[in-house]
Amino acid sequence: MNFKHLYYFWVTAKAGGIMRAGEQLHTTPQTLSGQIKLLEDWLGHKLFQKSGRQLQLTEHGRLALGYADQIFSLGQDLETALRQVRGSVRRLDFRVGVADSVSKSVAYRLLEPAFGVGQPIKLMASEGKFDDLLAQLALHRLDLVIADEPMPSRVSVKAFNHALGRSGLSFFAAPALQKRLKGDFPACLQGIPMLIPGAAAAVRQQLEGWFAKHQLSPEVVGEFDDAALMKAFGREGQGVFLAPTVLEEETCSQFGVAVLGRTVELVESFYAVSVERRISHPCVLAITDAARGQLF
Repeated sequence: MNFKHLYYFWVTAKAGGIMRAGEQLHTTPQTLSGQIKLLEDWLGHKLFQKSGRQLQLTEHGRLALGYADQIFSLGQDLETALRQVRGSVRRLDFRVGVADSVSKSVAYRLLEPAFGVGQPIKLMASEGKFDDLLAQLALHRLDLVIADEPMPSRVSVKAFNHALGRSGLSFFAAPALQKRLKGDFPACLQGIPMLIPGAAAAVRQQLEGWFAKHQLSPEVVGEFDDAALMKAFGREGQGVFLAPTVLEEETCSQFGVAVLGRTVELVESFYAVSVERRISHPCVLAITDAARGQLF
């Protein structure tokens, strides 16, 4: 493969078009188009398709872009490593995927100990659907996946679940909404506007069962895949919301809400999924030790 052709493709995909890529590469659009055409001929697939006046990546183009990202990222790492002053401590890259159902606050609390491993690290964190992140893990594009559920048996990925801990759940409300509540918890939730996690959240099924057990019928006014967005709506008094009890103090301080009650009948669990059965990566070791010994 001619990596100059691949580099031209990569820059064009990142720039969003031939004209802008040509300006960055100081070459003409005709030359750039010709180089990308040679790459397409070599690979046997079209990488771009026209959409009006714009170029869009084809399915094969998106696949090629993913590999190009890795190739040129490794090239930058190689250059950095060889240019380091002799005797200096090498920076450790730590690539983490966080399932989008995990609270950002929990994710930060879990990942923060990685910065205390005793050597410089570069954290590269991405968010996405759990299954998509597991696919990235299988290709060794990630060192670790943080999730609120273990890797399901239906997924044919050679990886291992490492339980980090679990927390009961607390219910919160803005002061104005809290004044409208009547009775003790959890009876006070009857008929009250409620903001709940989306269907993909591991705790969702538990929550519906808990409502049925306590014969509660709150008015569900919002479902959220993003816990931070749910809390933002809760801060404005749009509904009661829930969050891990381990984050109770932080949630009240950050969003100006009060705790209505808490329960251990609803439990949110957190897992680190890695390709290592016996953890050796120093950042993963720091995360698991801190989660089990301090956070939970």
